Amino acid sequence: MKKKPATTLSPLYTYHEGMNWNPVEKVIFERRSIRVFKKKEVPDSIIRRILEAGRFAPSAGNCQPWKFVVVKDPQVIKQMERDTIRITRFLMWFIDYERGPVRRILLGTPIRLLTRLVPNMLHPIPFNLLQRIASGSVPVYHNAPVIILLLVDRRGVGTPSLDAGICGQNMVLAAHSLGLGTCWIGMITLLMKMKKWRKRFGVTYPFTLDDCLILGWPRGDYDGEIDREVQLVDWIKEGSLWNKTTERQGE
Repeated sequence: MKKKPATTLSPLYTYHEGMNWNPVEKVIFERRSIRVFKKKEVPDSIIRRILEAGRFAPSAGNCQPWKFVVVKDPQVIKQMERDTIRITRFLMWFIDYERGPVRRILLGTPIRLLTRLVPNMLHPIPFNLLQRIASGSVPVYHNAPVIILLLVDRRGVGTPSLDAGICGQNMVLAAHSLGLGTCWIGMITLLMKMKKWRKRFGVTYPFTLDDCLILGWPRGDYDGEIDREVQLVDWIKEGSLWNKTTERQGE
């Protein structure tokens, strides 16, 4: 599908072949993760508006298996940053087998086996991020003025984590439409290894905390569409008798 310029937007609730993006599509396609923020307060009123977008997200059986915790206290955020770095360094002391030849010999094989057991957590991308956080070269929460914790209620119908992800997506799109920047931070799971933080944020049964959103006013203009991989999409159309046709989505 050829991208249409967003200078002139099409109206909502209509469609015709070849039309430009409408305002909702523009927000979706131009929203990007922001990791650099202004030192400017985010009013509570706009945060509540973003939370409302999350509250209206669809969920299996309308169970709404989530709970929000908003963190705006700079001192609390600094403590979160400090403790997340501390536990990252502790973790990397055990699993970073690349730090020297002796560690490669002793830890290389068992850590590679562990990687097969938890491939998502120890994929090269998050592994490299853990190394950089542990070295102090990359911040965890990027000095954001607001952190929204998205707790998941495990009692929810179906797949509560999926519902919570949809809820979070509603919030990041609403935030972008209001001029704010957001970024998903999965490293909050490391902080949740510490009992004191689970207690402070109320992360006890039935709740878990695997992701959070940082929020603030972007420092700089990062909006704009970026290239995505072309997706191969199988179509099973009427009368096809299960003969699939494949299209390249995104060209």
